[in-house]
Amino acid sequence: MTGTAPVPFTADDYKARMDRAARQAADAGLAGLLVAPGPDLVWLTGYAPPAVTERLTLLVLAADREPVLVVPTLEAPDAEKATGAPALALRDWTDGKDPYALAAALLDDRGRFGVSDNAWALHLLGLQQALPDTSYVSLTEALPMLRAVKDAAELERLAAAGAAADAAFEEIRNVRFSGRRESEVAADLAALLRRFGHSQVDFTIVASGPNGADPHHEAGDRRIERGDMVVLDFGGLRDGYGSDTSRTVHVGEPTEEERRVHDLVREAQEAGFRAVRPGAACQDVDRAARAVIADAGYGDHFIHRTGHGIGVTTHEPPYMIEGEERPLVPGMCFSVEPGVYLPGRFGVRIEDIVTVTEDGGRRLNDTERGMVMVD
Repeated sequence: MTGTAPVPFTADDYKARMDRAARQAADAGLAGLLVAPGPDLVWLTGYAPPAVTERLTLLVLAADREPVLVVPTLEAPDAEKATGAPALALRDWTDGKDPYALAAALLDDRGRFGVSDNAWALHLLGLQQALPDTSYVSLTEALPMLRAVKDAAELERLAAAGAAADAAFEEIRNVRFSGRRESEVAADLAALLRRFGHSQVDFTIVASGPNGADPHHEAGDRRIERGDMVVLDFGGLRDGYGSDTSRTVHVGEPTEEERRVHDLVREAQEAGFRAVRPGAACQDVDRAARAVIADAGYGDHFIHRTGHGIGVTTHEPPYMIEGEERPLVPGMCFSVEPGVYLPGRFGVRIEDIVTVTEDGGRRLNDTERGMVMVD
């Protein structure tokens, strides 16, 4: 089962994104945006270079001029096929020529530019050498909300990705855990994500017993035993948009303490979800979830933020963390994933992707949040 393919984004969709990004850059006092290969380039143009190499590929966006894509000549034919290409002017360069001189001719020689976070230092230093009076700021710092508010078509893709991850969980809870290595269960999870339509699997955390106290544990050779709590955290990309969900299962009957901690995390996750509404600050979601855990005496064992944005990447702004006062807006999508981690013993995390609606929030994951026992 892979579901129905979504309606493709159009050239007009990409043009609107580029126009909006250029306006936001101008409003932020920037001379423009410089976008290297990566998720920002795909989101803005639909173009994913065939390989990320040392050759310069750079989208130049500014409010007072048409978008320009600087691209190696050998990759120009692929760039011309991109859905957003009709709105782009292509400037290609051949090996042996100076690509930074070509790019510099498109820029204000004293401007301040936003640069996509994954731009190579090699290229940024090349531009600085060509234009020594320019300055640069990361795109996440300058325009952190550039991709944060999703339109209806993006929400449809995120919902489908969430449903696919849910389907994977419903299947994995029926496989045998006891006696198998974490890496074997992780491989099962990856196969299920692909079976349910994911083209890319980003992570399959299977953290059993004491390994559950490490939020980013890499599934390894530990054999899962009866009596283990097992944190499952998995996700990737389906039709270009992310999934990310966590559930904590138990092999056999849990102890009273394990049930109590699991119920506490479930209550905290529910509190975080209930805090989602337009106009609330991002930190309000973190505060609501964290207060439940702190009041129960486990505050020192909740050691990460409550959530992160999701879209064309599985981690992006906005972040649900103390100090982030940015207001929630309908169309924002992010995780709500409190956890409690007891070193040397076990951990519990429960995570849903949530989107902000006009009057609250909507979960994009809906599998069982109570204690699930597995064999």
